[in-house]
Amino acid sequence: MSLGLSWIDPLAALVLAFVTLQRLTELVYARRNEKRLRARGAAEYAPGHYPAIVLLHAAWLAGLWGLAIGITPETGWLILFIVLQILRIWVLATLGDRWTTRIIVVPGEPLVRSGPYRLIPHPNYAVVIGEIFVLPMAFGLLWYALLFSALNAAILFIRIRAENEALAAAGGAAR
Repeated sequence: MSLGLSWIDPLAALVLAFVTLQRLTELVYARRNEKRLRARGAAEYAPGHYPAIVLLHAAWLAGLWGLAIGITPETGWLILFIVLQILRIWVLATLGDRWTTRIIVVPGEPLVRSGPYRLIPHPNYAVVIGEIFVLPMAFGLLWYALLFSALNAAILFIRIRAENEALAAAGGAAR
């Protein structure tokens, strides 16, 4: 008895399931960290653009499920995506309980200047920029990679500006 799933590429399904589980796990981790930061006196800054970030990432991932599920990912792009995941882990490990998906800072805490933060100012966003472009490219979806990269750039323009202002206002706090 066939389930009629022969059009699904197993590797594509595995990659998309991994990214979906990763994003959901990160949301749980972020919520836990938000509670801990708030308990230390943290405040959230510029929450108005947050729904747009969530919508962008959800649309990006849902669209990939719809467009890429039947396409075998290209090895080179997939390797680059794996490298980005290693960098993501480095960012998360460096920030520890300061990592959130929102702009939440504890007044007076020093900026994180170790790990990837000693190399570039916003390494987490650099990873996200890479992921939003690279994963669609693994499936040969250039137009999709360009569209979501442009949308992400617009949101990050607002986000990074707001985060920099929040960090300055909090006296060098880091999230």
